[in-house]
Amino acid sequence: MSLISLFRKNNHTKLFTTPSHSQKFFIFHKFRQFYKYDISETEAHDPQSALNKAQNRAADIYGTKATYFLTNGSTSGIHAAVLCCVKKDEKVLLWKSAHRSHLNAVKLAGAIPVFYEHPHSDTWDVPLGVEPAAIDNLLKGNNIKALIVTSPTYEGYTSDIRAIQAICKRNGVYLIVDEAHGALYPFSDRLPESAVNIADFTIQSLHKTAGGLNPTALLHVNCELDAKPALDMIMTTSPSYPLLATIEANINYLNSSKGRKKLSELIQALCELRHSCPNCDFGGNDVTKILVRIPKFSGFALSELLFDKYNIEDEITNSKSTMLLCGLGTDTKKINALKSALQKLSQL
Repeated sequence: MSLISLFRKNNHTKLFTTPSHSQKFFIFHKFRQFYKYDISETEAHDPQSALNKAQNRAADIYGTKATYFLTNGSTSGIHAAVLCCVKKDEKVLLWKSAHRSHLNAVKLAGAIPVFYEHPHSDTWDVPLGVEPAAIDNLLKGNNIKALIVTSPTYEGYTSDIRAIQAICKRNGVYLIVDEAHGALYPFSDRLPESAVNIADFTIQSLHKTAGGLNPTALLHVNCELDAKPALDMIMTTSPSYPLLATIEANINYLNSSKGRKKLSELIQALCELRHSCPNCDFGGNDVTKILVRIPKFSGFALSELLFDKYNIEDEITNSKSTMLLCGLGTDTKKINALKSALQKLSQL
């Protein structure tokens, strides 16, 4: 029985267990349905067996050795991956400007951080993908145990993970890829190649682009190491099974014909937006990150104009460009509104 099936089954056992709301006492009525399905690890429900089954099926879908559901975001996946493959006083190579979870994971492991830099685009004022040759030079003779790569970057630039993994293999280094913003990649050939079947560990956030709830995420493992002991160290012993069930449903949707069609339509609409705004410049390797610049405006000015005049809020902005994040919930109406706004602003 999967987690989704478990919630469809009526349970008539009188439970004197946690959670104490007993699925019937709704303090916050807007979350009534959530309370009803907020179960615990009771014999009457046996959700752990359902979770194991759901995770095994996810590994089959992604083609990994193991895939774990996370309810504490990609942060917990990064922490677990580092704890899994690094011991005290071993060295970890990581991007100096990476998400804080990378350095915190190294600290938790008692390891030694060694930093590298991404090349920077002056045109866009954003970091680009890391160069494999730079990684190769850093790994030689430095006794590095693990490498963490962020791909895609926040603004949508990817790195050559296949080339980097080949370098890591030659040097006996574990490769951890923070693909938090690339959860859609395994489900479309029109998006960058995912690291899930390449890196030793890949972490994805379902809530960023794949339509999932905050803070659902995935840890994919493709090496001989068992990540479960590390996950057990940092994850709660009282997980949210409603959230875990949404992860199962999220993956099933992405892998379905309906989900793939939805993603294909989104990508097509975003490609059409780019073609319809010839006076705008677009950057990045990932079409779902609309990294845009209009030369007559700074990125900050463009962000303010979009918000003040057109009621459109971007994800992040800088001195040169603005990035608007898109995902499964980005509908055609919203894309058309952005298209119209960019067309008007670029013609001022």
